[in-house]
Amino acid sequence: MSAPSPTFSFKVWPRNISWPELRDIWIAADAEGDYQGGWLFDHFYPPRPGQRAAIFEAWTLLASLASVTGRLRLGVMVSSNTFRHPALLAKMAITVDQVSGGRLEVGLGAGWHEEEHKAFGIDLPAPPERWDRLAEACAILDGLMTREVFSFAGRYHRLEQAEAGLKPIQQPRPPLVIGGVGPNRTLPLVARWADHWNYYEKPLTLEGFRVAHDRLLHLCADIGRDPDQIEVSVQMLFPGSPEAVPAAAAPFLEAGADHILMSFPTPVDPGSVAACGRALASLW
Repeated sequence: MSAPSPTFSFKVWPRNISWPELRDIWIAADAEGDYQGGWLFDHFYPPRPGQRAAIFEAWTLLASLASVTGRLRLGVMVSSNTFRHPALLAKMAITVDQVSGGRLEVGLGAGWHEEEHKAFGIDLPAPPERWDRLAEACAILDGLMTREVFSFAGRYHRLEQAEAGLKPIQQPRPPLVIGGVGPNRTLPLVARWADHWNYYEKPLTLEGFRVAHDRLLHLCADIGRDPDQIEVSVQMLFPGSPEAVPAAAAPFLEAGADHILMSFPTPVDPGSVAACGRALASLW
């Protein structure tokens, strides 16, 4: 039996780019077929200290992109759990899954960018609490999207006979995507809840991926979960030219990744996004 085809997706940063420019990149990718998915990031300030930029809000933008595409799977890689109550995020996810015709993946992260939290008056708890809150968010998202009535009593959140009403098109729910590499907090959450794990680390190294992937396999074994139920993606920055893409991506596929997510900081040449998709497709 041949191995399944890898997945290729793109993330054009919704920073310093106009709506028509970003929309047209997504429409072209949707039509051309080399990419299977598209992603946004979830920030109010750029993800580098001290920088400022014009940035779109991720989920409202995602809904808009869902309405102008028909094939690409789509999501936010990843949503900061500190920005939205998980019950609200569940309603948003159901809405976008409906708008997209069942193409949503729900990206989740604990939140980390201290500068943007402080500027916008959003609480950024200490790391242990952030991961505990993320665990509760996973349970709430799963419950509200899969059950008619859902109650939850956690340390940080309480729901009493909550009814989401509308349900997602995807059943039992859209995939949950957890990003991160922390061996003691993030990866146990991946093993417990994720349908898709996104590996990203600076610097991005093949050895770092192998170590984190091996840790995830052991965690799955500890709880009796089949690791084949978890899609494994690697997020990497566009290496500057389409010609460099195969050499950058192929080793991660050989090491166990199912999915390469190519991230494009803006400004970006739309032709480079398209050419990168063709280069990735040439790997299979």
